[in-house]
Amino acid sequence: MVFAGIQSSSSPSGHQNLTVHILRGRWFMVFASFLILAASGATYIFSIYSPVLKTSLGYNQQTLNTLSFFKDLGANVGILSGLINEVTPAWVVLTMGAGMNLFGYLMIYLAITKRLSHVPVWQMCLYILIGANSQTFANTGALVTCVKNFPESRGIVLGLLKAFVGLSGAIITQLYPALYGNDAKALVLFIAWLPAAISIVSINTVRIMKVVRQANEAKVFYSFLYIILALAGYLMVIIIIEKTLPSSRVEYSLSAALVLLFLASPLYVVIREELILWKKKIQANKNQNQNPPPPLSITVEKPTDQKQETPQEKTVKEPSSPSSANSSKRFSLASLIKTFKAPERGEDYSILQALVSIDMIVLFFATICGVGGTLTAIDNMGQIGQSLGYPQRSISTFVSLISIWNCLGRLTSGFLSEILLAKFKFPRPLMLTGVLVLSCLGHLLIAFGVPNSLYFASVVIGFCFGAQWPLLFAIISEIFGLKYYSTLYNFGGVASPIGSYILNVKVTGLLYDREAEKMNLSTVTTSGAKDLTCIGVQCFRLSFLIITGATILGALVSLILVARTRKFYQGDIYKKFREAAEKELQVEMKPPSTTSIQSKESSEGHVTKE
Repeated sequence: MVFAGIQSSSSPSGHQNLTVHILRGRWFMVFASFLILAASGATYIFSIYSPVLKTSLGYNQQTLNTLSFFKDLGANVGILSGLINEVTPAWVVLTMGAGMNLFGYLMIYLAITKRLSHVPVWQMCLYILIGANSQTFANTGALVTCVKNFPESRGIVLGLLKAFVGLSGAIITQLYPALYGNDAKALVLFIAWLPAAISIVSINTVRIMKVVRQANEAKVFYSFLYIILALAGYLMVIIIIEKTLPSSRVEYSLSAALVLLFLASPLYVVIREELILWKKKIQANKNQNQNPPPPLSITVEKPTDQKQETPQEKTVKEPSSPSSANSSKRFSLASLIKTFKAPERGEDYSILQALVSIDMIVLFFATICGVGGTLTAIDNMGQIGQSLGYPQRSISTFVSLISIWNCLGRLTSGFLSEILLAKFKFPRPLMLTGVLVLSCLGHLLIAFGVPNSLYFASVVIGFCFGAQWPLLFAIISEIFGLKYYSTLYNFGGVASPIGSYILNVKVTGLLYDREAEKMNLSTVTTSGAKDLTCIGVQCFRLSFLIITGATILGALVSLILVARTRKFYQGDIYKKFREAAEKELQVEMKPPSTTSIQSKESSEGHVTKE
């Protein structure tokens, strides 16, 4: 960089130069987290490289669906990464995630390129489980760290970071053709090394830092918002163009260069803000050098006359009584009750206290209904379009629209919920209820097959699916505290595979096959398996009416959480973080020379300095 090596002559000896200041700054930490999450989309593009798995390894559709299940299981169950992050720094989690990502997808690449022979299905399931689970390590290391570093802007931070997760699949599909062309096997290699490389480069950057309040903090986040909106708009346009017109290697390279430019553009905001902070530190050092320190004050404390306990007195024990055992039992019971007794909302819950609390149970159930329903619609969008008679090109457009509006939903819920909470004390659980109700509109449009409505339905469902995640994770952090947020954050994500399994596998899949069997339109694949096909509105009508009912039930249950947390959200939920940041700022601004040296006079008559 052009500013490398610049150092202020007025700064004290050993003061960081500007380059180190930027690289170790909190805003560069946010930028590094953006890049980590922007490359974590391997699980979102399974449909692109799944055909090569099927043809290279001779799998049937049932086996491919089994691999997809283990992929979803690994991507959404991150309890292990959360527990590890509770007791280790973020760099440990990021390093482990990088290793898992590289190992899992590299083994899949070696299998489909025949460098490994006779790989059984259970090993492939294990490889994709490990590779997909690395995504939870990247999310935990980057996202949880950012939330703890910006506790007063957690809704905005969650919205931005989750938006990059939502765009990650589209970003990867724009980058890999420039390097490898349309080689789906090379795509697996690409998603093996790229996320791992970015995480390893960022391990010294992403870390827990002191919470510092900055006057223009919201303005900086809005600058990031405008950049990601521009990136999302560009991706939507270029994807639609690529679906319509054929593209050459040169055009893919140009598109990839523009995507990289968008991804690097937040660095301008980072440098600008860190440069402002650097100048303030320089000015503070000048002011300290110009003002001579006041004389040191020494405070002498005389010892208090306390009676010392003699060894004989220490050995004296109270006589044992028959009630000792009962006292011990009462103590154990009291300890057990204390373990399960929850603190005030907003304080740091233990993991056990949070998991058994009514607030968590209600929130978890509502999320199962909401996320499970929207994820079912997303996973079946191809078959929904086929059953309703849409052309293949339109179905590809639906997938692109879902990806982009997924991102916009995360941004909107993150920023809007933070604004409404700050200005009007509007509780986030109530906004979650509104998102669940809105998603019912998309489900009903699918259920009744309104002509040409699938475009709008894909927008609504993509938006609502994305909007639920920042709200879920922000509510967890606000109600149950940040001490064990790594684990509780990942526990919230478990609602996704549970909801998907119930509403997608046990409801939609079974009802679709039943309707397909009535039509007798099945075909036999090369492996002898029966591929059922259903055409018409009735294929998904009953399924999505059930999903609509489940979503309405989730919305009604979420109102319980709204009522329980009404007083909590009416108060100042970020007061303790603001006071801690102001206290930290006062300590940093206080000249070190004014510190008084206190001394204590010991009983032996000498003075010891502390």
